[in-house]
Amino acid sequence: MLVLEDLRFAYPEQVESYAFTMEARASEITAISGTSGSGKSTLLDLIGGFAVASDGSLSLDGEDLLPLPPEGRPLSLLLQSESLFEHLTVARNVALGLPNADRKAKQQIGEALEQVGLEGLEDRRAAALSGGQKQRVALARTLLRDKRLLLLDEPFSALDEETRAATRQLVRSLTRQQNWITILVSHNADDVRALADRHYVIRDKRLEQIPVEPIARSS
Repeated sequence: MLVLEDLRFAYPEQVESYAFTMEARASEITAISGTSGSGKSTLLDLIGGFAVASDGSLSLDGEDLLPLPPEGRPLSLLLQSESLFEHLTVARNVALGLPNADRKAKQQIGEALEQVGLEGLEDRRAAALSGGQKQRVALARTLLRDKRLLLLDEPFSALDEETRAATRQLVRSLTRQQNWITILVSHNADDVRALADRHYVIRDKRLEQIPVEPIARSS
């Protein structure tokens, strides 16, 4: 479980600091919403280590994450832009998730691509993929990184509605299968309704847990 206890941060021009308290559990998707500028990206930066907290605690299964640099934290980050190298093939882009190349790499890449529904596209260049396919490549790379935490920052906003729905379902399925602690930041109410197991909203620089809207979702 990821636990934030009064995790504080303030930009130089701010009088009052953010103070974040929340829990996020394995195999669940925790959604974070709030108005533009409310602090959603700041929260992800604190979890990822890209911003340094002035006080409070951040732990994963009892381990203190605050002393760890971003590269030392057990997380992957999926953004609105897929962060692929357009000139590289799908397989080469996915291979960037492997800590070291080895003779099992080809098999691992193939299995990851199969899990996200892109089998057979190993040799296609990233530039030739659709937006939804690019996000699936990024998810396949995340599978190979094998990290406990998955941070999603508006990951579906560039996708059309049909592709968006399919990619949301894939994220939900992979979160369950891989036992990820998935944190979704989104301003889109449909994304939150479709995915959230628990839901926090940022108000006045604080996190407030609110009920998850009851809708039918596939597991």
